[in-house]
Amino acid sequence: MILLSLLLAAQGTERLPHATPLPPPDAETAAVLVPINAMFAGLTARDGAAIMAQVRPEGSATVALERPDGTRSVRTLRWPEFVAGIEPGSQRIEERMSNPAVEIDGDIAMVWGPYQFLAGGRVQHCGVDHFSLVRDAGRWKVLSVTWSQRTQGCAPE
Repeated sequence: MILLSLLLAAQGTERLPHATPLPPPDAETAAVLVPINAMFAGLTARDGAAIMAQVRPEGSATVALERPDGTRSVRTLRWPEFVAGIEPGSQRIEERMSNPAVEIDGDIAMVWGPYQFLAGGRVQHCGVDHFSLVRDAGRWKVLSVTWSQRTQGCAPE
């Protein structure tokens, strides 16, 4: 009888139930996001020293690039090489990561989420960011960031 009632109630509707919003981040989750947000601010300011202050020196940045012609490549840079590639300029650059998933186990954490990279207010590329972090002396630091990068399929801002 219950199954019949459910089937009749669902007939003619193709709507999904309302989503349950995620709770606001707790203090530990917010603390994990601090160095990531500081790195994004350093990128916008084109300030390599601000980025370096958030990372473990033995870490790295890796990009998995997908070109419009379908070719792919992977490139890994040590942090000094990564920040050296941030060139001065007058055009505003900004990276925005939305709805990050944060997982924490003791002194390690992982943050994963879709991002958009904007230059002059326009989306230049998008993909997914994956940050690996470690807590050292009570402070979270980014050990590595890996991201996918493509120019197609990026939703406009």
